[in-house]
Amino acid sequence: MTETQTLISADTPVLVTGGSGFIGSHLIERLTEFGAPVTVVDSMAGGHLENLQAVRHNVHLILGDLSNVLHLKRVNVGDFAYVFHLAGNPYIPPSVENPAFDFHENLENAFNLVEAIRLSSSKPRLVHISSAAVYGNPIRLPISETDPTVPISPYGVSKLAGERYVAVFSQLYGIRAAIVRFFSVYGPRQRKQVVFDVLRKLRDNPNEITVFGDGTQERDFAYVTDIVDAMLLAATVAPAEGEAYNVAHGVAYTINDLVRTWCEVLDIQPEIKYTGSVRPGDAEKWGVDMARIQALGFDPKVDLKTGLTNIRDWYDATFPTSK
Repeated sequence: MTETQTLISADTPVLVTGGSGFIGSHLIERLTEFGAPVTVVDSMAGGHLENLQAVRHNVHLILGDLSNVLHLKRVNVGDFAYVFHLAGNPYIPPSVENPAFDFHENLENAFNLVEAIRLSSSKPRLVHISSAAVYGNPIRLPISETDPTVPISPYGVSKLAGERYVAVFSQLYGIRAAIVRFFSVYGPRQRKQVVFDVLRKLRDNPNEITVFGDGTQERDFAYVTDIVDAMLLAATVAPAEGEAYNVAHGVAYTINDLVRTWCEVLDIQPEIKYTGSVRPGDAEKWGVDMARIQALGFDPKVDLKTGLTNIRDWYDATFPTSK
């Protein structure tokens, strides 16, 4: 039995915001394996009920915007031992198109949550999910948590501001909180971002694919079950004094590497074309220093080819006509 299983068990109530999303649903599956009673708050703005199909009868689902749910006291954060805050806009493009939406989803909800924890008589440990977007275009690689944070998108700004509220509330009011900065997470149930987009294009046309940029952009792709491991370590092992943790896999891949690996997994040889330009707000290269989360025991296990194979199987079962 792991330390996490000892600390999170049938006697450990857990709140997960945004639990019907891609990452949240995988976290909830792990929590229910431990036997923990899980409450989910989700507006369903970006989630899918089918993501919770395997655990639906083991969770208490509250539908609604997080700020409204807290205001109407439909949930009391003091009833929980742990809170995992994943609710919000998880992508850069919607923040560029509608920064007001992103502001509410990522900053107002984060503030209202930490304020509710501050006012509660019993304060849970909080794991606040953030993003590598807080760094913008990094000044050096690999990126360390102590490097400058200069976001280049509204999404990055809202995530950074949310982080600062969490850190300051931890320092001023004693809220036990850890911040987890995800880089490029991928896995089954993800329906956006480059890993999914490449697969969708290749399933639609196995003879030709067009990708953004010139193929040399670099990302550190972390498989979702490894990400769950990191969140659980942040919840149960971290000092939880408002500190931040970079979480990735530890290997930088170019987009060319990703496309080639997908072609291996799908056993195809398409013609590859490039747009030559990237989307506004996207950084060119990522390389990640994970010493801080590794000191807690983080050891990612799923390599890129294995992860893509798992996604292929999920995708073909979910979208059988696309195969």
